Amino acid sequence: MATFEELKTLVAKNNPGADLTMLELAYEFAAKAHAGQKRLDGTDYVEHSLATAITLAEMRLDLSTIMAGVLHDVPEDTSVTVTEIQKEFGAEVAGLVRGITKLGKLKYRGLERYAENLRKMFVAMAEDVRVILIKLADRLHNLKTLDSLPPVKQQRIARETLEIYAPIANRLGMGELKGKLEDLAFKYVYPEEYEWTIKTAKTRQEDQLAYVNALMNEIKKLLEDDGIKTVSVHGRAKHYYSLYRKLLRKDMDLSKVYDLVAIRIIVPDVNDCYHAMGLIHSRFKPLSGRIKDYIAQPKPNGYRSLHTTVFGADGRIIEFQIRDVEMHEHAEYGVAAHWRYKEGDKHEMQLPPEQIKWIKELLEWQKEIKDNNQYLTSLKIDVFQNRIFVFTPKGDVIDLPDNATPVDFAYHIHSDIGDHCSGAKVNEKLVTLDSKLISGDLVEIVVDKNRPGPSEDWLEFVRTNQAKEHIKSYVKRKRSKLLNLFSRRDR
Repeated sequence: MATFEELKTLVAKNNPGADLTMLELAYEFAAKAHAGQKRLDGTDYVEHSLATAITLAEMRLDLSTIMAGVLHDVPEDTSVTVTEIQKEFGAEVAGLVRGITKLGKLKYRGLERYAENLRKMFVAMAEDVRVILIKLADRLHNLKTLDSLPPVKQQRIARETLEIYAPIANRLGMGELKGKLEDLAFKYVYPEEYEWTIKTAKTRQEDQLAYVNALMNEIKKLLEDDGIKTVSVHGRAKHYYSLYRKLLRKDMDLSKVYDLVAIRIIVPDVNDCYHAMGLIHSRFKPLSGRIKDYIAQPKPNGYRSLHTTVFGADGRIIEFQIRDVEMHEHAEYGVAAHWRYKEGDKHEMQLPPEQIKWIKELLEWQKEIKDNNQYLTSLKIDVFQNRIFVFTPKGDVIDLPDNATPVDFAYHIHSDIGDHCSGAKVNEKLVTLDSKLISGDLVEIVVDKNRPGPSEDWLEFVRTNQAKEHIKSYVKRKRSKLLNLFSRRDR
């Protein structure tokens, strides 16, 4: 059971300058508003509010966000208004509560009927990304208490989590939260697959974990004997839903999954990351093609780390993930890790623009796309499908949906490059324009300035909304010119 003392202790630890009196007033206000209300599991309603706020405090978010977490259900489930909350706790807290209240009214009835709700959600995210962080924390606790709900509601909430909220958490770089959301929803949406995954993985995972635990002290000593001070060396078991999705791509063969349990090494700085990987390679033979440098070339959602897979004792294969403290914070909490405390509760969002660039792009083209079916089709590709990341010849990372093509890549770089794209090289080899790109590909576009524009045939294979809209726009202008030409001739 969540308690206020637990919340207060956590906030004081992470933000010593926070005004705990205001936090206590917010809790008392929420407790009074929710007095007598019980959840279906029999607990006092305010416990849900506390659990939400504790998750936000664990992310080390600012006091205003945590207070909004405590108060987030008050306007929706009691007679107290947002205006009253603003009077008591100020415009910032009230604005966050207002945003989360609007999201609370968006009822999920399957992805096909969700387009208008998603439009509102992305507007709220663009206005203040903390609103979706509160919603994700709220959803996490709701999933933990799903057993008390009727099966129909369990399915609705769990499926919405897998189809909407987990992908959004992923796009925001919140890897740990994404994994928790998916695992909690997995058993309700796909119960048979969930049981099969656990049963299949359990023995192998326990065996691998025992091996990893025995190896960790050896690794720690190896690093520290060479002057690397380790912040943490620990085993990390793969989340079950992520494992299931990977098994689907590996013919359900568990022996092909090398990161069932990985060793995660956290060191003080970037130089130590590379030093540590060099020492591990001097001790264990690395697998060819399994070294990934996400520090030099981060994933589009900001994830940075070194990954390497090696042959351990007795030919066992083990994956290492090596990162510094800041990288680890970001890998766990994504955009939330960019909130930095100043004096008291003064804070600023130190968020790289590219991290939420995709939200702003969504807002731009959702203004253009009035048809909800077309909007939803675009969303499925641009937000809710698996993403790949490919590289430009200069080493820049480009984020694209699964099965994207060189033409999608070209339009992502610039509309003019897309319009005049005449060929492509992937990993220095010429490919057809409808080729499917995969993560890690190095892509170079061959541009022909004499080309009049894109081909209408490209619409049959491009994946991104950006590419489709530019091609359609060109085709429409071309047809309009032809009609005008024929019209003049007829005269």
